[in-house]
Amino acid sequence: MTTEPNDPTTAAAPTSPASPASPGSPGTTTTAAAATPAEGHPAGASPAPASPAPTSPTDERLRRWRLVLGGEAAEGTGCVLNGRDAAMDGALTALYGRGDGKGQAGKERSAGLGASAPSVARWLGDIRTYFPSSVVQVMQRDAIDRLGLSTLLLEPEMLEAVEADVHLVGTLLSLNKAMPETTKETARAVVRKVVEDLEKRLATRTRATLTGALDRSARINRPRHHDIDWNRTISANLKHYLPEYRTIVPERLVGYGRASRSVKKEVVLCIDQSGSMAASVVYASVFGAVLASMRSIDTRLVVFDTAVVDLTDQLDDPVDVLFGTQLGGGTDINRALAYCQSQITRPAETVMVLISDLYEGGIRHEMLKRVAAMKASGVQFVTLLALSDEGAPAYDREHAAALAALGAPAFACTPDLFPEVMAAAIEKRPLPIPDPV
Repeated sequence: MTTEPNDPTTAAAPTSPASPASPGSPGTTTTAAAATPAEGHPAGASPAPASPAPTSPTDERLRRWRLVLGGEAAEGTGCVLNGRDAAMDGALTALYGRGDGKGQAGKERSAGLGASAPSVARWLGDIRTYFPSSVVQVMQRDAIDRLGLSTLLLEPEMLEAVEADVHLVGTLLSLNKAMPETTKETARAVVRKVVEDLEKRLATRTRATLTGALDRSARINRPRHHDIDWNRTISANLKHYLPEYRTIVPERLVGYGRASRSVKKEVVLCIDQSGSMAASVVYASVFGAVLASMRSIDTRLVVFDTAVVDLTDQLDDPVDVLFGTQLGGGTDINRALAYCQSQITRPAETVMVLISDLYEGGIRHEMLKRVAAMKASGVQFVTLLALSDEGAPAYDREHAAALAALGAPAFACTPDLFPEVMAAAIEKRPLPIPDPV
């Protein structure tokens, strides 16, 4: 579909392969995001002079299109950028270039930040000056992917300049083995900041949701008035309905159990640490630490590729858990499930959470047999294709279908939905599956 530069419905938010990616949608962004500067700027950065305000809505649309299209001769806007807009355009061009064609005098036009850390550090400062934090994180991710800047993250000065997010943590974890000692402390500080932010966002709601689920999972027959579960009480006494009074006389009360300090449930988090699962590993480690802090839940955290590593003893510090992982490598789900199965002591009170894209490099039929055996013993088995905000990843559909046939449907789960999924599993009720596969 062809759009005109003066089309008000498309000019407000056009997309282009050469434009920066928007959060959650790699490769695209809106001009509004690209053209809206962030408030303030990093210490030591000198912001460009402010650009003249557009004199009309048409000028503003042309300005936005110009920032998206990158100034090619055929872009057709006729708009010239000045001041701050020109500096923003320069930062975008350094990463996304001006297309795949030839420039003037037959020279190749391509993106590039140079090979030196100083030039990249300056660029990082520029994008933090001109763009909001959410856009900065996407541009950093694109710079790492498109321009191969991973190795520069091994320098402490670079790590101090970047905007920390879950994806950066995943990149740092994949570089962990190659990281020099001079960088490791800075890297841990970056990871800890992200982890602490996630804990603030997720911990309170997770504890509240699961505490309620644990209380409701224990029913009592002589409850106090405020502990009565009225829905279940009415259901249990329907045969005592008195039509003339249009009421039910309850002969048996059903109530919620009260929380206790004893362990009520066991939760096993079994996490695929292949490279594509980086964000899921980060979120699962944070949730593992939150669950481990609840006395009524006995939490075990296991990560695997072709080997299996039990990180349960490090759950008091999710940063230690993350640096105990090794992203990348093969996948042997069957071997990981065999280990987890050997650790389950109370099947009827256990929730087993497998987080994997299900690309099995081990013995497929043995993997499915283990899942069937665990479910038959009373284990609540949950399969998550991803635990992140990115949506469903690529996954093995045949294995997902086989697990669904066993009563363990596989689905992608956002961090905000995870507490509800765990609560449903604890209470042994249907899982809140957003998109069954």
